Amino acid sequence: MPSAEQWPELPYADWRDTAATLQLWTQIIGKVRLSLTPWLNHGWQVPLYVTARGLGSSPIPVDRENLELEFDFVSHRLVASTSRGEIETLPLEPQTVADFYRRVVGLLGRIGIAVSINQAPNEIANAIRFSEDRAHAAYDAPAVHRFWRALIQVDRVFKLFRSGFIGKASPVHFFWGSFDLAVTRFSGRTAPLHPGGVPGLPDAVTREAYSHEVSSAGFWPGNDAFPQAAFYSYAYPEPKGFRERQVTTGAEYDGKLGEFILPYDKLIVASDPDAVLLDFLTTTYVAAADCGHWDRGALECPFGVPGKVRPI
Repeated sequence: MPSAEQWPELPYADWRDTAATLQLWTQIIGKVRLSLTPWLNHGWQVPLYVTARGLGSSPIPVDRENLELEFDFVSHRLVASTSRGEIETLPLEPQTVADFYRRVVGLLGRIGIAVSINQAPNEIANAIRFSEDRAHAAYDAPAVHRFWRALIQVDRVFKLFRSGFIGKASPVHFFWGSFDLAVTRFSGRTAPLHPGGVPGLPDAVTREAYSHEVSSAGFWPGNDAFPQAAFYSYAYPEPKGFRERQVTTGAEYDGKLGEFILPYDKLIVASDPDAVLLDFLTTTYVAAADCGHWDRGALECPFGVPGKVRPI
């Protein structure tokens, strides 16, 4: 059986307020990266990445130098470091979003970086501007640490899954808008114009993100509308027959969400969570690819092996 340290329990109700606050904090840092980085297809210039200590931005170019921002969920601090050698930190502790925003601006100012961000949160209904939000102020450090420990395992399996595809595929990355870790495969064909309508997200951004056909999977910790941690997988555009396909035992299609869902609670009690997750990713992708008539023979390859060149 997997250890609780590897696959910890993540009951949403136990850290609901912290999750909501942390999502807004990650949006502030994500928007710093957004403001300073040239646009990349599908918004791939904006996400964060799982690191050895938390979630990080990767290097951000600023004035011919690099800035890197990292949520350290071991020491519970935000770390800003530059290629000039500067390091500034601020503690991750209970504080309002408004105070966190103010402290981030001050931290960047101490290393000579002035940046202006759009203060309207994304993909959150009835959101409050960052500098005015005193409603969200929770930070349960042990709960955040457990969430990060789960992200480590998910990130590892997602990266293995990604290695089995030689077509266009996204990095494994953490989108701060939707607060989820995701990986996406592409058929290579363009998609119909997305209708948009995502709360707090400009339609132009949504349409650029879904400009091409995808099979996308991810993990998110839950929210008030869906209060449980879960894995998801969907296709855009959804091909005929996709939702009727048989996938991993324990997963099912949620018609309201328009996605296959595998509850995290079901995964962590399995004798081999890695195998169950990899099967969920694979069977839902196969459902999308087969129903969507993808050229699977040209797009797929065996999963990668460390130190071994992919045969051709």
